[in-house]
Amino acid sequence: MRRLTQARVLLPTLALLVLLALLVVAQQWRLFERGWFMVQEWRHTAEWRDRSIWLPDYHATVQARPIEGLSSDVSALTFDPDRRTLFTVTNKKPEVVELSLDGEIIRRVPLIGFGDPEAIEYISRNLYVITDERQQRLYRVHLDDDTDFVDAADSEQLSLGIGLNGNKGFEGLAYDPVNHRLFAAKERDPVTIYEIHGFPHTHPDKPFAVHVVEDPERDARLFVRDLSSLQYDQHSGHLLALSDESRLVLEINSDGRPISTLSLLGGRNGLEKGVPQAEGVALDDHGRLYLVSEPNLFYVFEKQAQP
Repeated sequence: MRRLTQARVLLPTLALLVLLALLVVAQQWRLFERGWFMVQEWRHTAEWRDRSIWLPDYHATVQARPIEGLSSDVSALTFDPDRRTLFTVTNKKPEVVELSLDGEIIRRVPLIGFGDPEAIEYISRNLYVITDERQQRLYRVHLDDDTDFVDAADSEQLSLGIGLNGNKGFEGLAYDPVNHRLFAAKERDPVTIYEIHGFPHTHPDKPFAVHVVEDPERDARLFVRDLSSLQYDQHSGHLLALSDESRLVLEINSDGRPISTLSLLGGRNGLEKGVPQAEGVALDDHGRLYLVSEPNLFYVFEKQAQP
């Protein structure tokens, strides 16, 4: 009888502890917000599809293709519309790596004086920005067809030093060429997207003035655990935000609201297996979406015609 009484007390207590643990996990993974968003995404498909990138229509056409010939893992991705190629960086052995649209290495350019390059972004012909995560510093670099190396000491630099905390700095860059805005993503604690005006300095006849804008309301809506990469789409004015831990690409409209997602889990969006550790995302001028993942894997997603 005594054991039965103890069991009656113990079982509800254990059930309550399990429920609390599940609630904590759900909160950490933003599962409630993500579930509610999925309902909204389904409800507004007809309204949002024609006014956005609309990631649910994308399916994988190239999956987990190895990027051969690299000893260090790639990080970030950007599309160069002049060369019609992709650029990425490696950090253990700092290099800029140019890739074909099929994921083949075209060339490698050593980076000298860089500590932990995590992102590269195309700005204009032969002009790029590279971010050093550890130093939280942005570098304006020139990279033409004859460039043999890039020296940080020769580059225009901007040090932000916002929330310095080791390996949780800037992980992604995106550039809006119309409004001359550079977006920089802070990985976590908390996830933040900074909007930088005035860098890179592209008008020598004007004074060098930098203005950094934050949008806490937008950042609070990002139901992801981290940020790995960014991409700005000039046609829609929307941002893509890549999250490795959440296995998700998130489309954010010009009002700062998430409106569509691309799941990187196996069995979703044409993927046979999940993307192991997504590090970079880019869109080309035909709307194809490219993604790189550790350990040096290359993916392509293309929009499927809808009936």
